Amino acid sequence: MADTSDTRTPAQIEADIRRRREVLAETLDELGVRVHPKTIVGDAKAKVAASVDNTLGRAYVGVTRVVSDVKAQFTDEEGAPRLERVVPAVLLVAGVVGLVAVGAQRRGRGGGRRRR
Repeated sequence: MADTSDTRTPAQIEADIRRRREVLAETLDELGVRVHPKTIVGDAKAKVAASVDNTLGRAYVGVTRVVSDVKAQFTDEEGAPRLERVVPAVLLVAGVVGLVAVGAQRRGRGGGRRRR
């Protein structure tokens, strides 16, 4: 048999029931907020934003490192340009730009095949 030796008064039992109902209502309200679609979407957005921020931060660090490495290739310890490396790079870029310009000019004159 169950132990029926509860020494509480009916008023104490009613107060305990009221208190437990309030706690249960608060718990149900909290669960309702947690499973509400807007809350779920908001949490998902926050996770994605945090992930994007983390990814962008890593990308920034990586790009900064690459830029520093490239800069070190074209400047000396004092920051002056290394002409033995700058001049060939400038000539290479000028040559590529020239080839692209000539190619674009030929396409503009009809040097390519025409569709019929």
